Amino acid sequence: MEDLKDIIYYSLEKAIKSYRQFAQRQISQAGLDITIDQWLILKTLQENPGISQNELAASVFKDVASITRMAELLVKKGYLKRDFHPTDRRRFELTITAEGLGTINRLKPVVKSYRNAGLKGISVQEVAQLNQTLKKIIDNTQ
Repeated sequence: MEDLKDIIYYSLEKAIKSYRQFAQRQISQAGLDITIDQWLILKTLQENPGISQNELAASVFKDVASITRMAELLVKKGYLKRDFHPTDRRRFELTITAEGLGTINRLKPVVKSYRNAGLKGISVQEVAQLNQTLKKIIDNTQ
């Protein structure tokens, strides 16, 4: 049997974890009180106003319970506002506050910086090829 270090899925997982840890350090060093997952929630809500919590969970690859916990933290931090859905009292509507939008704007240069650092020395063509390969893996496994 092959060694773990020779298995592509192990390398993918290691790359993702390493990148997320690096990105979180960059965010923390910039003095911002937000996690990668919380930022993903804010960014997804910004790009998809009115999205349901189920759709939000699917978009950020989390379960609904995790989204509920993270949304609660974002409400406590003042980044999100949670109201009852106008037509379904069992659902909530999440809205980004002015503070949340400010945090997204303060994060933009930090995110750009750590993304560029992660891709240092990798050509545009290599990124495109990797993207194509990853899409094939996704298609093969869905």
